Amino acid sequence: MKPPPFVELIKYHDIEQITEQGSRVYHTPSGTTPSVTTILSKTKDMRGLNAWKKRVGEDEAKRIVTEASGIGTAMHNNLEKFLAGHKRVPGNNLVHLQANKMADVIITEALEDVDEVWAIEQGLYYPEMYSGTADLCGKYKGNPAIMDFKQSNRPKKKEWVDDYYLQLVAYALAHNKVYGTNIREGHIFMCSRDLTYQQFDLTPDKFDYWTNQWLDRVAEYYIKFENCQGV
Repeated sequence: MKPPPFVELIKYHDIEQITEQGSRVYHTPSGTTPSVTTILSKTKDMRGLNAWKKRVGEDEAKRIVTEASGIGTAMHNNLEKFLAGHKRVPGNNLVHLQANKMADVIITEALEDVDEVWAIEQGLYYPEMYSGTADLCGKYKGNPAIMDFKQSNRPKKKEWVDDYYLQLVAYALAHNKVYGTNIREGHIFMCSRDLTYQQFDLTPDKFDYWTNQWLDRVAEYYIKFENCQGV
């Protein structure tokens, strides 16, 4: 399978990702703003995650998260090479071999329906509010869309992935605001370790609902942030 064509539709702005006080932020043309992932993590109900850490133990939890992060990074790099038309070389490392197999699944199940690539690993920002990096901007089945790659230790239930929809709508709103587009859909392409493919779709009819949910989280973050600053 060949990668979808690259279309230079938009002249994207450069933004710089840095870490300040343990949180990811971006320097943008409109100033420094928190990342989408920072806002989500700072406003997330952590009770389930904390209970899991307590159940498996801190050391085991750290090992699982570190391993998952390594596979996720390798899978992303593999998919980016494919989209850029570069040779994919999995190597002999077990992590990279697994990541290559997972990337194969996403290429076969999802990327064949991507019609155009506008940008890969593109930094986006909503002026003075937030920033982040979208894995893929382009057209999916003929419609402008934000797309993201995910790996998982095991398949996920739909009720567990609300933050994925919030992430997609956040990037779409930023893209629309800065570049004058009208993106109202997004897609999560996910593969688990057992090579099960899942796709979670932000559809236009649900776009306004998830927009409101996202803006509520942004407001919650800034209220907490301002209160901390005032202490």
